[in-house]
Amino acid sequence: MSASPLKTAGPAGTSKPAVKASGQGLICMWHGLTMAGLWRLIKLRPGFSVAYLLRWATIAALSVVNSFYSAMESLFFARKVRNVTLQHPPIFILGHWRSGTTMLHNLMALDPNVTFPNLYHCVNPRHFLLTEKILAPLTGWALPATRPMDNIPTGWNEPQEEDIALALDCGISPYMMAAFADRREVYERFFDPRDMTPKERAAWKHSLLTLMKKLTFKKNRTIVSKNPGHTFRIPILLEMFPDAKFVYIMRDPYAVYQSTMHLRKTMFSENCVSPPTFATSEADMLYFYEKCIHTYEETKSLIPPGRLHELRFEDLERDPLGEIRKTYCGLNLPGWDEVEPKVCEQLPALKAYKKNAFRMDHETMLRVYRRLAWVFDLYHYPSQIENETAAAG
Repeated sequence: MSASPLKTAGPAGTSKPAVKASGQGLICMWHGLTMAGLWRLIKLRPGFSVAYLLRWATIAALSVVNSFYSAMESLFFARKVRNVTLQHPPIFILGHWRSGTTMLHNLMALDPNVTFPNLYHCVNPRHFLLTEKILAPLTGWALPATRPMDNIPTGWNEPQEEDIALALDCGISPYMMAAFADRREVYERFFDPRDMTPKERAAWKHSLLTLMKKLTFKKNRTIVSKNPGHTFRIPILLEMFPDAKFVYIMRDPYAVYQSTMHLRKTMFSENCVSPPTFATSEADMLYFYEKCIHTYEETKSLIPPGRLHELRFEDLERDPLGEIRKTYCGLNLPGWDEVEPKVCEQLPALKAYKKNAFRMDHETMLRVYRRLAWVFDLYHYPSQIENETAAAG
């Protein structure tokens, strides 16, 4: 869910609020649940508030519709999807949330020889093969003009991360935190499949493989997946897709902290089913950030030589064309001659884009640096503490 200013099919260049004053937009991720998925959510005992009665009612109503569409899609497509063979090894974009994964994904998705999960696929994982062509054009008006966490235009066709689809399809995803923000025990084991029960791990693998087969059935091309959650999952991704390639993007930990804290507030407000308290947001953010970096650094050696490319967000922001070229060269990807002019077309929009502006006070900087000093050192980012202390003096 990182920021990127690429042009989209939806309204652009607007600062229109993406949510109502209550924090409840017209569409939240849970509107993609089937009746079985809704029951699975309810069994986890999410909080309830009268203020969210309308959201619950619309989720319940749409779960009936989604279940019908799901049954129809299964009737027409299930056998065909089961018989799909993934002929093209996928490319997985890794990195902690707000590290630049979306900007990188959007640029790589410009390649006419690839495909990717889009927002419609991820919100409607059980029936997009059946309904996308008809319902996506009819329902685009209900989407906010921009993403709630930044100024990026939204649209059903925009690249999206498939953990949303996994949360809706099987309920095994860290994005379950959107309904259980202050209950880490509900979703913590869903980051890393090694922490799941055998039954959960099998269901997760089936859900991901089915989604990849559906995307391949729709367009038989290389799938470019951007999913920060996959940063925890290199071993199982290599088990499932032995020839997969990976791109990892890193960013200044201060920027990741600030932007992720903002993301948590907006994501929880947009997708909660009871009033969020944000009581554990900072503690959880720092805990999972450290765990993400630790897990990646411990498992990246499993990736065979020539199938992992690493880059920095700051370099991508400064020279997007050059960094995408390096990515294609580093992974020996074909088709650069077709991709280069499409990236060049986006350069004016990239240059004009204005990111959210955050300022971190000295006490927060100290707190973050003391906790994450090892990440600053690992990725060679300066502490900036001395400069802040001098400025304060």
